[in-house]
Amino acid sequence: MCALSSQPDYRKMSEIITNNKFVSLTYTITDEEGNILEHTDIPIQYIQGAKSQVIKKIEIALDGHQVGDLVHVELTPEEGFGAYQPELTFSDDIDNVPPQFHSIGAEVEFENDNGESKIFRVTEISDEKLTVDGNHPFAGKTITYNVTVKEVRDATASELNNGVENTNALH
Repeated sequence: MCALSSQPDYRKMSEIITNNKFVSLTYTITDEEGNILEHTDIPIQYIQGAKSQVIKKIEIALDGHQVGDLVHVELTPEEGFGAYQPELTFSDDIDNVPPQFHSIGAEVEFENDNGESKIFRVTEISDEKLTVDGNHPFAGKTITYNVTVKEVRDATASELNNGVENTNALH
């Protein structure tokens, strides 16, 4: 005998992530060994299915989830932050670099002849040399976003038209 479950789904449709829903979430990014690379308790907010800073694979994975769900999304370098490009790493004598950039993690913006700009980070200082790297810190890495859904609701007309104000990027 086969029994079919007739139990109703108690989740309210307004609390399930679908297109045009306002979504608030927090996340932790881990590497392949499980080391935490980035963590935020400050919620990221976006409108599902609308133009946002959320990586598409993450947005697709969140579809159908609800408040309290923990969603794990693995991204290869190609899906996330690209391959590591050694040609974006430069070293120079520390005396040729302004003092405000003499610390690991300092950021400097460079502009090429075409007017395109890129952020470089100081990654090493040794033997009177300073090295900057224009790669994203996660370039070349397979990473996992561990996303916790904090809020889901119908987006307002203003949010649908203008997006969510003060939106942080899920990058």
